[in-house]
Amino acid sequence: MEEYTAVIKETTGVKTPIIEDILAPLAERPQWVNWRREMRDDKSTKVPYTPGTNRRASTTDLMTWGTLSEALLAYATGEPPYDGIGFAFSSADPYVGIDLDDCRNPETAVISPWAQKIISRVQEGYVEASPSGKGVHIIVQGTVRDGGRSRRKVRERGEVVGEIEMYSRERFFTITGEVL
Repeated sequence: MEEYTAVIKETTGVKTPIIEDILAPLAERPQWVNWRREMRDDKSTKVPYTPGTNRRASTTDLMTWGTLSEALLAYATGEPPYDGIGFAFSSADPYVGIDLDDCRNPETAVISPWAQKIISRVQEGYVEASPSGKGVHIIVQGTVRDGGRSRRKVRERGEVVGEIEMYSRERFFTITGEVL
């Protein structure tokens, strides 16, 4: 992976993933995709792609995923061009992705108290800044009820201060490697 890291460091655009910091058991699984920012309904979204192709990946089809090395190589070489790498969650793995939205100041890296409470409870897992720098991604071993998906608003004194999304399958997380 070191040879890919050197090439990736030369890539401009979004933050490059810090490969050494990616949770080792995740790195071993063939559940990796590349992604691009695309417009959908006048809104920017991150779309997964099969590493090294122009074919969209499916979060429900493991045949459209690749290895971490394949995703890194495709990202590093820019053929075709991607904005980053991502990990696809599956019912066959023990992982849950927790997405804390709008909880981090990208300039100061200060995290909102509600999100810091959640992050401080993570003892064994992977915690990183999202590509925008405004959110936090957490990957831990566990389960999510309600069909592998959960979404809720965080309220303090009756006011919405953030949102938590959790997924254990049929979704992917962008991976920045910017460990917190």
